[in-house]
Amino acid sequence: MTDLRERPGFLLLEDGTLFHGVIHGAADITVAEVVFTTNMSGYQEVFTDPSYRGQIVVMTAPMLGNYGVNPADPESSEAQVAGVVCRELARSYSNWRAEGDLESYLAAANIPLLEGVDTRRLTRHLRTVGVMRGVMGAGDAPSADAVAALESCPSMEGLDLASRVTTKERYDWGNPDAPNHIVALDFGIKRNILRLFDEAECRITVVPAQTTAEEIMELEPAGVFLSNGPGDPDAVSYAPDTIRAIADQQVPMFGICLGHQLIGLTYGGATEKMPYGHRGGNHPVREVETGRVLITSQNHGFAVRGSADEIPGAPELRVTHVNLNDGTVEGLRHRELPVFAVQYHPEAAPGPHDARPLFNEFMETVRKARR
Repeated sequence: MTDLRERPGFLLLEDGTLFHGVIHGAADITVAEVVFTTNMSGYQEVFTDPSYRGQIVVMTAPMLGNYGVNPADPESSEAQVAGVVCRELARSYSNWRAEGDLESYLAAANIPLLEGVDTRRLTRHLRTVGVMRGVMGAGDAPSADAVAALESCPSMEGLDLASRVTTKERYDWGNPDAPNHIVALDFGIKRNILRLFDEAECRITVVPAQTTAEEIMELEPAGVFLSNGPGDPDAVSYAPDTIRAIADQQVPMFGICLGHQLIGLTYGGATEKMPYGHRGGNHPVREVETGRVLITSQNHGFAVRGSADEIPGAPELRVTHVNLNDGTVEGLRHRELPVFAVQYHPEAAPGPHDARPLFNEFMETVRKARR
């Protein structure tokens, strides 16, 4: 491990706030949107989640890397984050599943880690001012090149990152003899979603984000899934026509995260950039119909505009879930078609499994449609 007295590093935010630390791994200048997550564990899942594509992630947990890394937990085939910021990197790890240390894992992926930062101060700043672009690199202070790179870094608004993380080729997952065939539109799908569909006796065909409705219907799906993913949902302009064309044929449809936002846009709603988003494993969500509260895992910086009462511009949709912290829309359902979605991640396990029954609900809709 690197000596804390060596290789100083920095993180400069676009409002001029500067944080110092020690840089590990790649020392090149890295520019990206800086966000924070309140997950206390699951760092390998965070770093490989395509929804974090191109972001510098601040870990609020005080220590990182204490249980190592393994080949089973990644949510995609590669690390997706642009950089990592933490308070302390563990100098040793201990877990029966571990096959390596986190520092080496990130170094192999050419992802820089900035250690020794006052992450409490940084997180409070981002909560107060809002997430913003930042640049991190080696040295006691940013160079002119680093400042220029930060100034030229594009905003997350208007970016179609789904087309960058989607699969390039169609592929199959699960038991080929399973009775239920689900077609998943990949905007940045997580592997655990595929595992849960497999457990629900599904064979899954994962298709690129820009696959047309005609191509999907030729696969004869029993249901269609719209995955999570990164970037601005408004920029995924090719998706709403596809979603509507499939839904109009009474095909059951389930969306998570970006998929939820795209359904909102399809039926006349709007999305907006949140001040600092929801990222972590402890977000309380209320079911509007029952009043039941779920503790959920979340990772998003955009939301469908609306409240518990309505989604403006989308009278065909009703709100099913709201966030108890800020009242944002966390779930929606079409009033007539078998289409529903949630903003949070029911496939994740933040501790409880409160939201996982949503997969059973979707499968019951699929079985009903087949009958």
